[in-house]
Amino acid sequence: MDIQFYGANCLVFSTKGVRVVIDDNLADLGGKSVTKPGDIVIFTGAHGDPKVETKITVDGPGEYEVSDVSIYGIPARAHMDEAGAHTATMYKVLTKDLSIFIPGHVYPDLSDDQLESIGMVDVMAIPVGGSGYTLDAIGALKLIKKIEPKLIIPTHFDAKGLNYPVPQQDLQHVLHEISMEPKETTAKLRLKSSELPDVTQLVVLERS
Repeated sequence: MDIQFYGANCLVFSTKGVRVVIDDNLADLGGKSVTKPGDIVIFTGAHGDPKVETKITVDGPGEYEVSDVSIYGIPARAHMDEAGAHTATMYKVLTKDLSIFIPGHVYPDLSDDQLESIGMVDVMAIPVGGSGYTLDAIGALKLIKKIEPKLIIPTHFDAKGLNYPVPQQDLQHVLHEISMEPKETTAKLRLKSSELPDVTQLVVLERS
């Protein structure tokens, strides 16, 4: 599987001719959409409509199966929700070899039922920009400790050319706060299940 990062919370997973696009809200932030015809598109929160014909657009809880990719949407409290509200959706995405967890902009105190639904995770992409809009370093670290993924990819931090609703923290500041050194920094992560680490590691993806 290849993983690329396009800024904000947008990631693209590519495997065996299938592309899974996560949270492509880039056009709303002053960037350029990366969604292509035939993509599997997933949104963790509010979004505009894709401008192309997708294979499927998933934006809510439930179970979905398409092109040998299994998607499980788990209702969650958004970071800015009041207690008891569940306006966001977390996703666990399963391919033949890997399990990927996409929490989105959630409140970090997950229930036992949510944690059971998430289960074992190979890769977790987690927003870290904070400022009251999404998880900050403390919230991200809390979620990391609960999920214990093998690999962490930070998203939604300060980036040139994107106009966030509120300013986001610089990635280096966040990494200092959570006391984690990147295993590597790369433009594209090529990942095999056999190469996953035994202990949690962090990889920084350069914006494509």
